[in-house]
Amino acid sequence: MKMSETATLSSKFQISIPKAIRTAQHWHAGLTFAFIPKGTGVLLVPVPKREALKGLAKGASTTEYRDRSDRF
Repeated sequence: MKMSETATLSSKFQISIPKAIRTAQHWHAGLTFAFIPKGTGVLLVPVPKREALKGLAKGASTTEYRDRSDRF
């Protein structure tokens, strides 16, 4: 995959992701994305399915959890 892949914003405000990018990232039709503003650009991140998040916080400690009793 080259870093010089580009796309043009259409009059309907749509962008087609170049095939080289889609293939390298294993993206497919119907995938949901989040747009995260970063300075003058935007970070495009696929949103994981709920099943993929199962067990993500396994073993996390709640001892350092701060409650909201100190807020107004």
